[in-house]
Amino acid sequence: MSTVIEQAVEARLVAAAPRMQTIPATLHYDRQDPFAVQMSFPAPATLEGVEVSWAFARELLTQGVERPVGDGDVRVRPYGFDRTVVEFHAPEGTAIVHIRTGELRRFLHSTTALVPLGHEHHYVDLDQDLAELMRDAC
Repeated sequence: MSTVIEQAVEARLVAAAPRMQTIPATLHYDRQDPFAVQMSFPAPATLEGVEVSWAFARELLTQGVERPVGDGDVRVRPYGFDRTVVEFHAPEGTAIVHIRTGELRRFLHSTTALVPLGHEHHYVDLDQDLAELMRDAC
């Protein structure tokens, strides 16, 4: 069984230039980092012209499809019947994307099949993580 899940999604960038109404994005989940998900945007979809990835809590995405959550760099909330808004806040500005809620639920269902919610701690190797931290500190 694979320990990584990747799913392409179509994101609609709010207030985007007309040439880029929808952008491809990729959701990524790795059992070795069970608390986090990543969302990546390809270079043509970014102001800097380089691929951009955001990592944030899987729990934030899970709760955000149901109700507004987040007060930091990433915020998620339902929008209408079939969309979810994900906001990315950085010093350079804010990017707001709409994603089909069904796509997010499908991705979350796959991550939950790989690592059930509430069981993430079983997939964290604290001894290895501590050894890496100590090695880097010397």
